[in-house]
Amino acid sequence: MTTTSSDVVVVGGGHNGLTAAAYLARAGRSVLLLERSPELGGATVSADAFDGMGARLSRYSYLVSLMPRQIMADLGLSLRLARRRYSSYTPVPGGEGGLLVDNEDAAATARSFAAVGAATDLEPWQEFYGRTGELAARMWPTVTEPLLRRAEMVDRVGDPTLVRDFLERPLGEVLERTFSSDLVRGVALTDGLISTYASAHGADLRQNVCFLYHVIGGGTGDWDVPVGGMGQVSGQLAEVARRAGAQLRTGATVVGVEEGAVTWVDERGMTHRATARDVLWAAAPAVLDDLTGTEGERVEGAQVKVNLLLSRLPRLREDGVAPEAAFGGTFHINETYTQLESAFAAASQGRVPEPMPAEIYCHSITDPSILSPQLRESGAQTLTVFTLQAPDRLLDDVESLDEARAGLERAVLDSLSSVLAEPVDDVVMRRPDGTPCVETRTTRDLQESLAMPGGNIFHAPLTWPWADDDAPLDTPAQRWGVDTAYPGVLLAGAGSRRGGGVSALGGYHAARAVMES
Repeated sequence: MTTTSSDVVVVGGGHNGLTAAAYLARAGRSVLLLERSPELGGATVSADAFDGMGARLSRYSYLVSLMPRQIMADLGLSLRLARRRYSSYTPVPGGEGGLLVDNEDAAATARSFAAVGAATDLEPWQEFYGRTGELAARMWPTVTEPLLRRAEMVDRVGDPTLVRDFLERPLGEVLERTFSSDLVRGVALTDGLISTYASAHGADLRQNVCFLYHVIGGGTGDWDVPVGGMGQVSGQLAEVARRAGAQLRTGATVVGVEEGAVTWVDERGMTHRATARDVLWAAAPAVLDDLTGTEGERVEGAQVKVNLLLSRLPRLREDGVAPEAAFGGTFHINETYTQLESAFAAASQGRVPEPMPAEIYCHSITDPSILSPQLRESGAQTLTVFTLQAPDRLLDDVESLDEARAGLERAVLDSLSSVLAEPVDDVVMRRPDGTPCVETRTTRDLQESLAMPGGNIFHAPLTWPWADDDAPLDTPAQRWGVDTAYPGVLLAGAGSRRGGGVSALGGYHAARAVMES
């Protein structure tokens, strides 16, 4: 066994681990980063998913909202984030029309609300998102500061009605009180259900926590497309870390963690021991628990991810809306409020929701650079479909994961086709061997490929971005929300107090804690 020594060992080479490595190496610390996969980036990678077809997709994560400009500036990142003109399009299930929210044309949005029978919800919609904008403006600046206590955050928010409606009472209450349209209620609820299996009225407020993170990003709640694909995020972070002197090792599987040391095995099967003053865990907390023999609660994601390459955008049932507009924002599929609640109930009984609630992002409209010149010229487009209310537990008793994956893929494609004027299968491109350009990732696939327990894209259940009023905040790790039960080990990934999403906050907070200790 070989033994090396450094100031810091970072376990996990996703964007959070790379952020921690970059900050600490630039601060003069010797850093060794260990990543078990053959490549860096974790969930923030771009991939040629369809065998040389000419499309580099953001295979796992796809949009950026929660990454502070401060981190980009600190590390000198040159990321270009493209703003989408359209917020969303939601077809009326079983109908011919849909709700188009146009960020640049208020009159067109008003006409669309009226066309789907929701004219009376237009003003409440504007007021509702004005309120979430106030919440974002007051809470977002705190994410790059040490944790506030809950009472301090309430004081920072200032408005008791914002606290009640979004931080204290189930999200369903404010949605039902604010909107009359089942369609409009559903569009608002979706932000509370991304990889979060919950009811609108869940007493544990998981849906509220998820909703909060989706509306405060950047202080505006806008979700942007990384130009060049998500691999630009991890690629630039890795380059900054390398230039600063960090050692970045891939094919390194960690098999043991203790105070001041990590044991790992390289791709040749050789065992190594790395000692360090600080160990930063940028992987899922449940994986750390497993390594140390600690039994924890089940961690569960709640989504199926389907990537598609299309010869063209499919036709809509609504003649007055161009497909480029409908797919230019978030395209909601069978996500009315009633459908989302029914899907939750179905999954709680072990049944795959029918129809499957899902939403689509078409990155190639906003960023054509992810397509080869030939594909761009031909009119080809990519679609990323992300389902809601599809918890990992649906795969508990399946005999064949391959068959279960195929069944879920079919459920997703059928749900999409149900709101189109033609089956989506008719416009899916095919590889030279005739197989369709469709890639499906279940929660179990994420667990296997990315070591995300239960396929939870947040590594662990999301938590409120503050500390309890009686929580100890005596150490830098506690003040930055990265402390663990294991001496000398800090969280540095999505499972930290304010982690989750493509934010780099887990790595940033861990680095700050190390530098202050």
